[in-house]
Amino acid sequence: MRILILNTDYPKFLAQMYRDNPGLEKADYDAQMVARNDSLFGVADYYSRNFQALGHDAAEVHVNNRRMQSAWAGTHGLEAAAAEPDAAGARARPSGGQALRSLMRPFVAPLMSRLRPYRLAAWEANILAAQIANFRPDLILNQEMGYIDNRTLATIKPNGVKLIGQIAAALPEESDFSAYDLVISSLPNLVEWFRAHGVQAEVNRLAFEPSILEKLGPAPARDVDVSFVGSLSNVHKGRVRLLEQIAREVGLKIWGNGIESLPPSSPLHACYQGEAWGRDMYAVLRRSRITINNHLDLAGPWANNMRLYEATGMGTMLLTDAKQNLADIFVPGEEVATYGDVAECVAQIRRYLSDEPGRAAIAAAGQRKAIMVQNYAGRTAEIAALAHQLGAA
Repeated sequence: MRILILNTDYPKFLAQMYRDNPGLEKADYDAQMVARNDSLFGVADYYSRNFQALGHDAAEVHVNNRRMQSAWAGTHGLEAAAAEPDAAGARARPSGGQALRSLMRPFVAPLMSRLRPYRLAAWEANILAAQIANFRPDLILNQEMGYIDNRTLATIKPNGVKLIGQIAAALPEESDFSAYDLVISSLPNLVEWFRAHGVQAEVNRLAFEPSILEKLGPAPARDVDVSFVGSLSNVHKGRVRLLEQIAREVGLKIWGNGIESLPPSSPLHACYQGEAWGRDMYAVLRRSRITINNHLDLAGPWANNMRLYEATGMGTMLLTDAKQNLADIFVPGEEVATYGDVAECVAQIRRYLSDEPGRAAIAAAGQRKAIMVQNYAGRTAEIAALAHQLGAA
């Protein structure tokens, strides 16, 4: 089975990656992809690598990485700039080499006449259409349903190709998901929502990639007592209140984005250490004795975010908000520690900072579970089985 995985990257991460690698923007597509995956940001190549281990031909596309996508387009005879809106907002028809033009004609022509992307730029959609035509997938796994919308995919997806969407975030601003053969989510409430709206859906959780440990090398000393890595903003009000109370009572260090949205009086400004993406984030977790996890309201009663797996995979004791299904992922009190409210969170921090053997035992058990059970090898095997049930080759 040939599987094409669609992703996007945070603009702030992309800016840092190219800033830290001078000249990378001039490298060819494959070299840029190597650097992108080596950053260990997000899910990197964890899906394609594990699909390949199962015997499938798989590749990722980062649709909003202008430099990398432009490199692909240039190699294949398509000028990315020709697909961008002009100053008046008109969308130009792409031009390029004859080889790619003949390959793309059945896909780009209907795209240019019908596409009205609500987030995806025209140049992104046109290059993606060419990549789909070039790769000839049996299955497209869209990890960015909120960015690459249903109409775009319905337009550029060849007949017979199965389409699976993955989402664990706010629902896209559309109600039409007819292009999808299946939607997977790590949030049970979203699975139920899609089923109620006539879309086949299944649970497929997030995961940890054990090969990260080999790439990071020897672990440093744990010189950070309590850390938090994540976003802070006006949409994270409950999280901000929790972290502010921890800062006042026991202290912590914070890495992430959104600190500028907090008022100057917030004690979190004194805790802030800067942004941490990919390898830098894992380095922070490996230095932490305890790291705090706090879910967004979207998750409701469900345990569901990347930090569950990233922190435990790093051998860090995770202190996470108690959720209804947490025991299905990690055993509370044995593989992770939990809290119900701010007071209990502070009490748990104090308890485990003074109980080094207890903290280390939970951290080690959580890491074993992340490596042996909650991994991408298992998750991709689940997706492959679902794809076969859909009739993907």
